[in-house]
Amino acid sequence: MSLQFTPFIMLDGHAREAIRFYEEALGAQVVFCQTIGEAPDDAESSLSEEAKARIAHSVLLIDGAQLFVSDVLPGQKVQPGNLLNICITADNEQTSRRFYDALLQGGQVHIPLGPIYFSPAYGMVTDKFGVVFQLFTRRATE
Repeated sequence: MSLQFTPFIMLDGHAREAIRFYEEALGAQVVFCQTIGEAPDDAESSLSEEAKARIAHSVLLIDGAQLFVSDVLPGQKVQPGNLLNICITADNEQTSRRFYDALLQGGQVHIPLGPIYFSPAYGMVTDKFGVVFQLFTRRATE
């Protein structure tokens, strides 16, 4: 089993600015960046152009270490507990389910664990201590 724990910074419309800052300040290299509007789902088609321009996900490499940066969806609030969260990447759905269920004990669901266009099993929970975790499952080919 291979697990990866990655810090994930969530911002309210300032992700693009933060990415530029981390490029300069930390020598970060952007290896992936996708806006909300670039997602293959058409579920967000009712969003404004400004909302579609928000960063849905980015991956920065800093001397071999990864940092994820994105914007929250319009209407979501950035507050203590979700500004910085942890993304747990697992190799299979069973591991993601086990961690999701365990972290959910006394916690709160933000996104139920399930398939989404970028993962066979993805979900988000806040544990009983107020820490936000994203559970991401790699596709078999990753």
